[in-house]
Amino acid sequence: MTEYEEPEGDESEDEEILEHARRKFALARDFERDNREAALADIKFGLLSEQWDEDAKTAREAEGKPCITINKLAANIRQVVNDSRQNKPAIRVRPVDDNSDPKTAEVFNGLIRNIETSSNADIAYDSAITQAVSGGFGYIRVNIDYADDDTFDRDIQIERIYDQFSVYGDPHATSADGSDWNCCFVVERMPKHEFEEKYPDADCTDFETDEEYDYINEEGVWVAEYWKREESVKTICLLSNGVVMDEDVYERDAEMYQSVGVTKQETRATTTHKVTQYIITGKEVLEKNEWAGKYIPIVPVYGEEVILENKRTFKSLIRDAKDAQRIFNYWRTTSTELVALAPKTPFIGEEGAFDVDTEKWEAANTQNYAYLTHKKGTAPPQRQPFASIPAGVLQEAMNAADDIKATMGMFGASIGEEDNAISGRAIMARQRESDTGTFHFIDNLSRALRQTGRIIIDLVPHVYQPGRILRTIGEDHRKTENIQVGQPGQPNQQMPQQMPDGSESMRGVYDLTAGKYDVVVDIGPGYTTKRQEAAAQMIEFSRVNPQAAGSIGDLIAKNLDWPGADEIAKRLQPAALNPQMQAMQQQMQQMQLMLQQQGQQLQAAQADKSIDIEKLKIDAYKAETDRLKVTAPAMDMQSIQALVVQTVQQLLQTPDVTPGAEQQAQAEQQMIMQALQQQQAPMQPGLPQPQEVMQ
Repeated sequence: MTEYEEPEGDESEDEEILEHARRKFALARDFERDNREAALADIKFGLLSEQWDEDAKTAREAEGKPCITINKLAANIRQVVNDSRQNKPAIRVRPVDDNSDPKTAEVFNGLIRNIETSSNADIAYDSAITQAVSGGFGYIRVNIDYADDDTFDRDIQIERIYDQFSVYGDPHATSADGSDWNCCFVVERMPKHEFEEKYPDADCTDFETDEEYDYINEEGVWVAEYWKREESVKTICLLSNGVVMDEDVYERDAEMYQSVGVTKQETRATTTHKVTQYIITGKEVLEKNEWAGKYIPIVPVYGEEVILENKRTFKSLIRDAKDAQRIFNYWRTTSTELVALAPKTPFIGEEGAFDVDTEKWEAANTQNYAYLTHKKGTAPPQRQPFASIPAGVLQEAMNAADDIKATMGMFGASIGEEDNAISGRAIMARQRESDTGTFHFIDNLSRALRQTGRIIIDLVPHVYQPGRILRTIGEDHRKTENIQVGQPGQPNQQMPQQMPDGSESMRGVYDLTAGKYDVVVDIGPGYTTKRQEAAAQMIEFSRVNPQAAGSIGDLIAKNLDWPGADEIAKRLQPAALNPQMQAMQQQMQQMQLMLQQQGQQLQAAQADKSIDIEKLKIDAYKAETDRLKVTAPAMDMQSIQALVVQTVQQLLQTPDVTPGAEQQAQAEQQMIMQALQQQQAPMQPGLPQPQEVMQ
């Protein structure tokens, strides 16, 4: 709810709104009554362990009989919910038409991840799937609020609805994700003092709601959010740059568009939807707020849906297993009762056998003695054996436990129990069978998130104004980038730019109003889990194929969770990943081959004095110089010096056994030293100096 503002309009208009709201709410309440009652019973049964009939429980307690509850259903609920938590659904945006851009779609993906992170959307998703699994339906909410206390910028938020019974959807809707809702109610019990402080001139008159919630807050007022969506006609225009937008938006900034040469070419009327939020009580309209988007921002997450005779029923995971759970509780209670209430087995002996240690024999069933004596000459007393629990009682309890698994399609292997499957493959098959039997709950959550993504994409152009700088989060949830919202109609600038304060770099400027985008949802392991699995498989692949280890070393390091793994990946990254470096590397290889050939000629020349040795050495040095010219743009000075030193060492290692070789080697050293002094820059500290190499 926003700050209180006196709604515009007269009393007759408000009364018409209230009358329409009362009529819609009555329909919604009647339509959902059966589903809500069944959901409330399921939640109490499965999560709160209220599994005994009240009359039967009272009668048994009056007779001193136990009422044991061994709740096996809560573990099944947690299994499905926690499976959803481990395999987080991910909202992804894809471009549709020619005006949309794949890079802009990636910006939308990063922006949605930022919205989810900043608004703790995972709590909303977990709450909704828990409500759907345990009761049959849950809800997610999209809201708009100020980004901070000291700004007028607004942000999109994903919020949870902690009480699914506070929402009443459109009774005439047929979609599986609420995309066709034309009305919705969210009721709230507001404390009376808070209501009077926020709405000082309003009457404390309750909005009509279900009576079973009156106990929540006796000193309060029922207030309802009434969401209404209706068709409306608007005018759109085609601009000279090919962009289509609302004519009202163009007229508002007409001077700006005309200054950059963008003019209006064509207009036409089209039908859209207008959403309005009313805050109402039973007597008056407290607020009227125009919603920026075309969808009601309440998204349902349904359980198992059954449609019969034009009526929709939403079932929880445990609804069909409740009778089996009751039977299980009964037979386990019966077996406990038979043991607890069974009489103590007596000792049987001849007459007069208990005349010795009479007091000990009388207390033998309650106390332990080291020995008991009986009258001499009589047969020793014998204790009668305890009649064990009837086998039929235990068998019925086991049958009920199997019925619980069968009705939900979740078998022992899927919830960590021992199973008759022996091999690992058989256990995985059982787990997969259980996952398949409950996958419709996870799939319904993905449908709800797809609608949530549509609502966000629809709101983005209205909430984030041109010029605003937004943060986007990468798929790994570690890398963040900043983008600037561009002016409508202007081309995207995807090159990095400086932030206004000059402190950070931006990814670019993007027009978030151009083009159409649709939404898909991926379900599976999170990015961290997939990264770890990829690293493990790549390590195993490198063991099988050692030659590939050098090529994928940077990818292995990138997918590890070590501190500094990204830095290791950068150092291991091969030059082949850069096309420019790859071309330079090929030229270096050609130069090295030429140098080797000339080195071979030099060795042959030492045996044949007719060949000009000095010319060959000069040619070899020129070849090495040309190689350095190729590699210099992509290498630092330290790397260049290392290559020169390596070349000099190779030249000086050439054996020479001819007469006068020592004098000739000294002359060659002087020649190379002069060449190094003329061609090479001063050597960096830490590298071997030319004099050291000659030595």
